[in-house]
Amino acid sequence: MRITYQGKEIKLSKDIKQIVDIFGEETIRNDKKKIVAARVKNEVKSLDYFIKNGDEIELIDCTDKDGMRVYIRGISYIMCMAFNELYPDAKIIINYQLTNSMFCECFNKKITESMITKVKERMQEIIDADYDLRKTIMTKKQAAEFYDSHDIKEEDRRGYMQIDNDEKEEVSLYFCGKYFNYFYGVMPLSTGYTNIFDLKKYRNGFILQYPSVKDPSKLGEFRENKKFNNTLQEYERIQNLMEIGTIWDLNQAIRNNRSKEIILMSEALHEKKIAEIADEIAKKKEVKMVLIAGPSSSSKTTFAKRLEMQLKLNGMKPVTIGTDNYFVERENNPKDENGNYDFETIDALDLKLFNDHLEKLVNGEEIKMPRFNFKTGHKEYFDDRTLKLEEDEILVIEGIHCLNDELTSKIKKENKFKIYISDLTILNIDYYNRISTTDTRLIRRIVRDYNYRGYSALETLQRWPSVNAGEEKNIFPFQEEADAMFNSSLVYELAVLGRYARPLLSKIPRSEEVYSEAKRIKTFLEYFDEIQEEDAIPNNSLLREFIGGSVFKI
Repeated sequence: MRITYQGKEIKLSKDIKQIVDIFGEETIRNDKKKIVAARVKNEVKSLDYFIKNGDEIELIDCTDKDGMRVYIRGISYIMCMAFNELYPDAKIIINYQLTNSMFCECFNKKITESMITKVKERMQEIIDADYDLRKTIMTKKQAAEFYDSHDIKEEDRRGYMQIDNDEKEEVSLYFCGKYFNYFYGVMPLSTGYTNIFDLKKYRNGFILQYPSVKDPSKLGEFRENKKFNNTLQEYERIQNLMEIGTIWDLNQAIRNNRSKEIILMSEALHEKKIAEIADEIAKKKEVKMVLIAGPSSSSKTTFAKRLEMQLKLNGMKPVTIGTDNYFVERENNPKDENGNYDFETIDALDLKLFNDHLEKLVNGEEIKMPRFNFKTGHKEYFDDRTLKLEEDEILVIEGIHCLNDELTSKIKKENKFKIYISDLTILNIDYYNRISTTDTRLIRRIVRDYNYRGYSALETLQRWPSVNAGEEKNIFPFQEEADAMFNSSLVYELAVLGRYARPLLSKIPRSEEVYSEAKRIKTFLEYFDEIQEEDAIPNNSLLREFIGGSVFKI
């Protein structure tokens, strides 16, 4: 049997049957980057995958996002197992991701320091024992009978999404001794693979910490972002009023003809929050400019348009300025490590000119605004492009650097109001499997890029790592600087976006490196029932920025 590893063909002896056999389990376990899975012909597989002749194999460690996902699933499984053994009546939910950690809560018990200590000790015992994690595949009928035989209530059935999914013929559960649970995606071979963790009481729940992608050999730093966390918890409380916390809940609402109600409630929440932000701005008479920033596909454009409407209701006249016209001359533009022009760094902007113009506008002076010619790489000036702020006018500026004070260094703090916007997904697959905020934004972008920018899903997926890198550098470090945060997520959106995204993802062939990512997202979207009442989505909805039909010029 022959395989390809790191571009080289290797002939294997007959006794080698699984990936772990090729390299030896001891070698894999001792890798500092923590090897937890493999990629076979661009598809993520467990290390116990049975090799086939001609397979192209790549080991995945925790510096890879797929590898970190596997690690997080493994340590989460162990945490759930420990809770189940010590507090079998406790209903744990893995809520959302914080910095190098997951925030978890308990529905029916107050989390105490004593509980956390005991669970942490039991987790370490499970890890030290290095129990096998066995994947068992059943038919849907067998899975239903298995749940019935264990007297498991419908709302507690992990893996129910698979039984409920018409696209799937089989159901998979992971067993560790007598304990079993469903986790979405590939898992480590055994409990000993995820040996770096911490468990700490936090707020009304606790955090499960794990290594960082940058250095998987040690525990990642947890940074408390209070404003960000408060925004997530606020939206979670409101979402609970709709009685939709998981995909199963959403699907049931759709099947019970509640789609329009869910759409209208979600949109009403957005309208209420936008109005509250506008009211807050109006109360601060010294504010002369609103600065809006957020990661890709957060719907900044539509949010800015709707905020302008609310500002007008408060007696203000918004005036928009784009930072794109303030690039430095092309010959002065910084370059990245590959020698290409870096247009995302803040140093690509003419900060002196931008601040001089802002200062003059705040002081009531007139400026001649530039227009950047992207073909020539130079700013141009025209006599008819002048601007002067009237007493009742307020600047609205949108851009990736708007939360960074360096962009507006000459402007006093009291003259600025900063807004951070992102699609902070609260909906979970089930109690133990969360939906990534990054995944939701990526799905939005796939649909928008195809509809409005002429990019295929393949091209969007290929660009996404670079987009993420820019966000990590230029946006996320400044999010706590915001005066207000707006969550642009809509609890129903993936039940709409799936119809658009799945066919686009299906076109990506296995030969492409991003195939595993495309398959993962496509499979995940298959769990959602589709909302048919798309006409119920208002034409000013943030979702219209991606699917079309927006009243605003996008």
